[in-house]
Amino acid sequence: SSFLESGVLSVALPKSSSAIMSKAIFDQIEAAVKSKGAELVKMGGAVFQLVISDAGEDGKFCIDLKNGSGATKRGEGDKPDVTITMADADFVAMSQGKLDGMQAFMSGKLKISGNMMLAQKLGPILESAR
Repeated sequence: SSFLESGVLSVALPKSSSAIMSKAIFDQIEAAVKSKGAELVKMGGAVFQLVISDAGEDGKFCIDLKNGSGATKRGEGDKPDVTITMADADFVAMSQGKLDGMQAFMSGKLKISGNMMLAQKLGPILESAR
């Protein structure tokens, strides 16, 4: 059945840079930061840079949960405290709670540069953005 599902997925979502699945999650995070930024800043306290490794420039998204009531930016942020790199499908699975962040990291699906402890805060933040 998973073969069928992935077949359907690839038909519905062409693997072009214009249709990365992570984009919808970026939209959700953006909306969450707009509506409850101050609360997320308390949770985050850092600038997170997300890099979707197979999405080119469209796969870069910076979440500032350090300053004011938070902000988001498409592309690269100035001084991220932590950069999290993963493939589009893995990021989507993680944000849906289907892939555990720690498992993803251990299996090499998730790469972290900068302050590793901060990366652990991203899970709850993604959850509250859902």
